[in-house]
Amino acid sequence: MKKATHRRLRRWTCRIAALVMASTALAAWPAESWAALPDKPAAQSSSPSSAKDDPFTYRMQLYERIAAVTQVPWYRLAAIDQYERTLTAVHPKDRKHPERHIGIFVPLTAWAGPLNPVPEDTHPFTIEMYSGLGQDGDGDGAADPNNDTDLLYSVASRLAAYGPHEDDFANGLWAYYQNGRAVQRILQYGKLYETHGKLDLFAHAFPLPVKSDYSYRSTYGMGRSYGGRRIHEGTDLFARYGVTVRSTCYGIVELKGWNRFGGWRIGIRDLNNHYHYYAHLQGFEKSLQAGDVVTPGQTIGWVGSSGYGKPGTSGKFPPHLHYGIYRDTGLSEWSFDPYPLLKQWELQERRALQNSKQTRR
Repeated sequence: MKKATHRRLRRWTCRIAALVMASTALAAWPAESWAALPDKPAAQSSSPSSAKDDPFTYRMQLYERIAAVTQVPWYRLAAIDQYERTLTAVHPKDRKHPERHIGIFVPLTAWAGPLNPVPEDTHPFTIEMYSGLGQDGDGDGAADPNNDTDLLYSVASRLAAYGPHEDDFANGLWAYYQNGRAVQRILQYGKLYETHGKLDLFAHAFPLPVKSDYSYRSTYGMGRSYGGRRIHEGTDLFARYGVTVRSTCYGIVELKGWNRFGGWRIGIRDLNNHYHYYAHLQGFEKSLQAGDVVTPGQTIGWVGSSGYGKPGTSGKFPPHLHYGIYRDTGLSEWSFDPYPLLKQWELQERRALQNSKQTRR
């Protein structure tokens, strides 16, 4: 009983001290410093309709405001936010949080400080005293882990301390995530956003020209013979030699070269943290290199029958494109059936062509 009373007394003592010292600090803060901080976000105001109507515009405005204060470029903030969003997609229970527009998730213990006796603490002073991540980003006197501006400002401020250059940013990401995959993905996403200058980079294209002759069916999970017992982790699209193979997404070329199973193959990473795998190619687009940015429909190679042997082996099976998709969990990857997406992209492209013909008439 005495221990419980002591804990409650300590908790209230900390809160009273925080209120007194925080109010003193706020009174001394220059007015122009508060003016530089972003306004309270529309998503958490009484009129969130603009954010709901155009979330990309809302996010971009928030990224730019936080970038102006912290000097962390908007495209790096967007990359962190999108990477965090992909983690929540594969770990929804572990990263559950109220609906908001920023996808960053910070556990309460990290936000308030590991030794903070009040895990739900939102007082900036006590959070800082316990070395927590949380900061007040919108000037309302609270550091709320579910406030879009507070979240982004807190993470950006932590990373800004490492310096302005890309290597500094990478070091900050490593210190924050302790995961090489996270560093690689966020740098890739940042390059995509910086190259295109916008956030809406989620359009797709069918991997073969829909006007060409091809056929395919769902072959995911079927048995394979070459290389031992294994399953087919994709869909085979049969076409003639030399038919153009196109990128299905906005992405970064992550890998290009020979594999004894896939022959000449190329791997592209998109903003959903999906790895798009194109195999058995006859050849690559010569100008394309690892690290390059690609767009939906861009030529990346041509249909062939390479693979099942040493470099250059070809002709052991009919020409076709093996197309697979892998989802990254943050620590590992697993494949999933791409057939439904292929049918969706094919239908969308055929409809777009049909609409274009009707418009020209």
